[in-house]
Amino acid sequence: MSGAPELKLLAISGSLRRGSFNTALARALAALAPAGTSIVTAPSIGVLPLYDADIENDEGFPASVLELADAVRAADGVIIVTPEYNYSVPGVLKNAIDWVSRVPGQPFSGKPVLIQSASPGMLGGARAQYHLRQILVFLEAQVFNRPEVFVAAAHTKIDKESGALIDEATRKFAAAQLAAFAAYIRRVAS
Repeated sequence: MSGAPELKLLAISGSLRRGSFNTALARALAALAPAGTSIVTAPSIGVLPLYDADIENDEGFPASVLELADAVRAADGVIIVTPEYNYSVPGVLKNAIDWVSRVPGQPFSGKPVLIQSASPGMLGGARAQYHLRQILVFLEAQVFNRPEVFVAAAHTKIDKESGALIDEATRKFAAAQLAAFAAYIRRVAS
């Protein structure tokens, strides 16, 4: 969109695994973003302590929590790329959301959020996405609906050695989703 300010998106991976398909997918998005859109990687959610109201009440918010909350707040939109663990989101992702949701001026409220998932399985993380949508409804995030991206059989679409997204059909579909998300953000903002 010519003349429009650049959109700044924040990508959060719900996985800590070194060879994570979801982290690889999140990294691939910057090259697939439409013109006028940049994507940066969120601070690691793996360094956040487990949510404990006693920490919040006695010590305040840890610096790592405030850093993530500030990154969410500063972004025009957030992309969460998550695996599915036991039909839901990984505990580390839920923990990060729980911490950020407690920060004053709750950063996810009104924030456009895009969800993607990758899995070696045939559902591509669909159940995790649906569960994450439920969580984000409570936070009053503006969750983007369609098109959805579920990368099934991710081990055949992401190169194990380089972590590159090598499946051209998946690249095109993810790029189309990002373009639709950018248009959605601009609509929500106006």
